[in-house]
Amino acid sequence: MAGRREALKKTRKIVIDPVNRIEGHLKVEVEVSGGKVVDAHCTTGLFRGFEIILKGRDPRDAAQITQRICGVCPTSHGTASVLCLDSAFGVKPTTNGRIVRNLILVADHIWDHILHFYHLVALDYVKGPNVPPFVPRYEGKGIYKLPPEINDFGVKGYLKALEIRRVGHEMTAIFGGRGPHVHGLVVGGATVVPTADAIVGYLWRLKEIEKFYDEIYLPTVYAVAKYYPEAFTFGAGCKNFLSYGVYPLNDDYTEFLLKPGVYTDGEDKPFDPEKITEYVKYSFYNDSITGLNPKNGKTHLANPDKPEAYSFTKAPRYDGKPHEVGPLARMWVANPVLSRHASEFLGKKGEVRMRDFGEKAFSVLGRLVARAEEGWLEVKAAKKWITELKPGAPVYKNVDVPETGIGFGCTEAPRGSVGHWIRIRDKKIANYQVVAPTTWNVSPRDDTGTPGPIEQALIGTPVPDPKNPVNVVRVIRSFDP
Repeated sequence: MAGRREALKKTRKIVIDPVNRIEGHLKVEVEVSGGKVVDAHCTTGLFRGFEIILKGRDPRDAAQITQRICGVCPTSHGTASVLCLDSAFGVKPTTNGRIVRNLILVADHIWDHILHFYHLVALDYVKGPNVPPFVPRYEGKGIYKLPPEINDFGVKGYLKALEIRRVGHEMTAIFGGRGPHVHGLVVGGATVVPTADAIVGYLWRLKEIEKFYDEIYLPTVYAVAKYYPEAFTFGAGCKNFLSYGVYPLNDDYTEFLLKPGVYTDGEDKPFDPEKITEYVKYSFYNDSITGLNPKNGKTHLANPDKPEAYSFTKAPRYDGKPHEVGPLARMWVANPVLSRHASEFLGKKGEVRMRDFGEKAFSVLGRLVARAEEGWLEVKAAKKWITELKPGAPVYKNVDVPETGIGFGCTEAPRGSVGHWIRIRDKKIANYQVVAPTTWNVSPRDDTGTPGPIEQALIGTPVPDPKNPVNVVRVIRSFDP
């Protein structure tokens, strides 16, 4: 008992509330002992209830309303929603419609990856001048390690990224109508018929972003990787990955740029949406809805006084286990060829793939590298898709709202897998369920007490100075919650 009391005296709780430089509202509590995190809890403190808002509405409203779930990746929710509606309505888009959808979504991904690295993450490694938005920041020994010339390159990249993000938004708007919250996604396809002018406008903007990736973004990420090698050693998490697949390459939706799949306990497995369940023992919801697949899921008003509960987020699990979603998950599952920058960093000649990083991929820097490399892959793919469009050809198939229907739509947001489920009765939405990407990553404990992916990733994180827990936020931001 004396030893346990002594250990408790040496354990220090650190509360970060709110976690800044993320999209949304998040509180994180960690317990530090012996210079490392020994326990962690992630708390989302906001109940939104979009599923309740959607009940009784015209199903076609869902593609617009669900985009308001997220201010940074609304296009991904819009895409998941129209795929869900396609399923319930029994329709598939035209070839042009499929490609236009890909081009809208990929534009969103490309600029969002830049936003994440430069305007959310980079300031944990790149020290800017003593003016906002570069301050306030953690200031401690060894936090900033980039040589002055590389650090200045990072600051200039931060400023250039603001301009490049605008270019990316313009690409989204060319076929989406506007950005954020695009109008161009509808059941049966898209609304903007491609023209030669639109194709040329999209392509020249894409080439500008391609140059930024090749000359600024990727070099900066690998510079950070070179001078912060320790960030390849912590933040591993559960090491289980889930990807729904994204960017269909044919009209049968059987081939994807980044394929669907699951990596569980070191084994690759096919993705089966029936194996998704949501748990609520530690969430502010009635326990009667725990353990349900989202197609049968329920959302009701939350109970913030529920004992033991500490989050408004449910705990989704795949085959009963927590799974990380996001760029690292997608790139690990698909294992595509990476850029020349990766080959140079790893010191290998010829092609290298994501899994060539080995155990180092399961880390804070592994996520940052995976995201930059995914963006590069998406840029190259978009250059091909834009040439496949047929100006003036139909982009959607007209279809009536069915009396009844059941649908499921899944895709990938920049920060991870997003799934929508719908039930239609009397031509109205009877039930609608959303499992957002951050729901997977920031989830609380499940009914067995198993922590969520970010909670697991935080455990073991080094915190040499409790007054400057920069590694804690480095782990959190690597997930882009």
